[in-house]
Amino acid sequence: MNSDKKVLIIDQLNLFFRNYIVNPSLSTDGMPIGALRGCMQSLQKVIRESKPDMVVICWDGAGGSKKRKLIKKDYKAGRKPIRLNRAIKNMSEDEETDNKFWQQSRLVEYYNQIPVIQFMFDGTEADDIIAYVAHHKQLQEYKKIILSSDKDFFQLLNDKTVLYRPVQKEVLNRQNILDKFDIHPTNFAMARAMAGDKSDNIEGIQGLGLKTISRRFPFLKEEKTKTFEDILTHCKKELIKSEIKAYRNVLDFESTLRVNYQMMQLYAPILSIDSKNLINSTLKDPDQSFNKTELIKMMMKDGFGEINFIELFQHLNKIALDNS
Repeated sequence: MNSDKKVLIIDQLNLFFRNYIVNPSLSTDGMPIGALRGCMQSLQKVIRESKPDMVVICWDGAGGSKKRKLIKKDYKAGRKPIRLNRAIKNMSEDEETDNKFWQQSRLVEYYNQIPVIQFMFDGTEADDIIAYVAHHKQLQEYKKIILSSDKDFFQLLNDKTVLYRPVQKEVLNRQNILDKFDIHPTNFAMARAMAGDKSDNIEGIQGLGLKTISRRFPFLKEEKTKTFEDILTHCKKELIKSEIKAYRNVLDFESTLRVNYQMMQLYAPILSIDSKNLINSTLKDPDQSFNKTELIKMMMKDGFGEINFIELFQHLNKIALDNS
C-alpha cells in the first residue's frame, strides 16, 4: 500500500455546530442554511489543503454515549442548547430547533451523494468511532488527519496521526503536544483524568491542572503508557519526602481518577460489536460513488443560489475515479 495515502477523519457534529452558530448564510427564501453551506465550504477548504485519498465522516449518534452515561449519570449535563447567534426572521426557539435538525439530516443526505464514508450509531459518540477508525488495520499505512477542535483527540496523535483544529487554525502532531504540555499523547488521557473536563461535566482532582500534573508527574512525558499503579506508587513515594497536597488528593480520590479515565480514554473505544463489524466491512469495501448532478439539484432546491464548489467537486471526482 502506498504509505503516502491520507485519510481525513471528520468529527462532524463538532464541525456542524461551529458552522450552524457562526455562518450567516440564508437560502434564497431567507431561511438559515449556514450549517449546510458552511460544512460544504469547510470540507472544500480542508480537502484543498490536505488532498486526502479517503474521507470518513463520524457523527454522534442519538442520545450520545449510552455507556458513559451509565458510568456517570450527569455526563455532559448542564450544557446549554446550541443556538444561532443572530435573529433570523423572528424565528421562535421551536422553529430554530426544527431548522437545526433539518439542516443536520439534510447534510447527511448531501454526503450520501459524494464519495465519503459516513458512520453514525445510536448511543455512541463520534469520539469512539474516530478512535476506532484511526487505529484500524485497514488504514494502518495511511496518514490520518482528524478534523476537530476537541482536546480529547490529543491522546490519539502519533507518527501517522495529526489533529487539524479549524477554530484554532492549527495542525498538531505528537511533538506539538509534548512541547506544549510536557505530556506524551499516550499518557494524555491519564493526565486529563486527573485534571477533569468541565465542558463534559467531569470533575477533576482538586489542585491538579495540566501544568501542575506535568510538574508533579514528570514521567508522563515518556512514550511508555503509565498505569494507575504507576501514578499511585509515585504519590506514595513523594508523600514520604514531603506532604504535597496534590499527591494526597490523588490517593484520596483514586476512585474519581479511575472513573474519569474510563470516561475519557479513547485507546479502547466504547463501541458495540455490531458497530465495529459495520465499520470493518465498510472500510474494506467502501462505496465511493459521486452523484454530482443530484447533489447540485439538492443544493438548488434548498436555496443555495450560487454553487461555488468547483475545487471540492474536482477532488471528489478524483476520489471516485481512483476507487472505481
